[in-house]
Amino acid sequence: MIETAGVVGLGLIGGSMAKAIRKYTDCTLLGYDTDGAVLSRALDEGVVSAALTPDRLAECELVIIALYPQATVEYVAANRERFRKGGLVMDCGGVKGVVCTPLEEVVRDAGFWFVGGHPMAGIERSGYQSAFPELFQRASLILTPYPGTPRSCLDGIWEFARQLGFSRLQPSTPAEHDHIIAYTSQLAHVVSCAYVGSPSAPNFEGFSAGSFKDMTRVAKLNEEMWTELFLENRDALVREIDTLVEELAAFAYTIRRGDRERLRDMLKHAREIKEAIDKDC
Repeated sequence: MIETAGVVGLGLIGGSMAKAIRKYTDCTLLGYDTDGAVLSRALDEGVVSAALTPDRLAECELVIIALYPQATVEYVAANRERFRKGGLVMDCGGVKGVVCTPLEEVVRDAGFWFVGGHPMAGIERSGYQSAFPELFQRASLILTPYPGTPRSCLDGIWEFARQLGFSRLQPSTPAEHDHIIAYTSQLAHVVSCAYVGSPSAPNFEGFSAGSFKDMTRVAKLNEEMWTELFLENRDALVREIDTLVEELAAFAYTIRRGDRERLRDMLKHAREIKEAIDKDC
């Protein structure tokens, strides 16, 4: 049972976590943000009960850190001795290797449990002002615990996450997470940004039944955050970009040649893959 929780970083994800905790649980919530105006707003709205100062970290059975990856590492390292003994600390970053690997030694024998986490939820807006408590409804929560992390820790996080609306727990390793997320999330953002780079983009009005908006939705992003995420996972992401370029080149070559049979086969193959993916969902 988590009676007191803390949220560090009140942007879209952290702010939504805080608002969901306030709405769906009875626990006392402490919060912190580097932007004093954001913290003041969260306090004024009653989303958080009090500021989460370093000396109050020990009060929290669970601390959720929603900062950029390097800031997360720095925060955990700086407060290593202040977290509650036996407590849980979970980050919410979009890459896991650059967080979990350096922190493994930092948290060893520190008396608390650190679990890498990634809520698979988001919208094309950022900041506390865009946060809302229903963001995590039916969402997946990826957890990348260290070997030897007690099952009770994961059960505790999952029980709490379910109260916030999460419907699926996806265990993983940092390496597996970063490999797959490069394809399922980061590549999609790269493609969307590249797609709107066409000189034709401003002329879409009246010429799209929805596919243009689908392809361009995530180009409306937080460039500071995504720059860090892309570069922190550059090897996996570049591999996915290279694969996509090869696929696009094959389509361009086939279309340029007017090879109707080959083009139909490529499209059929893509449709069958998509149908198989949908069947498994």
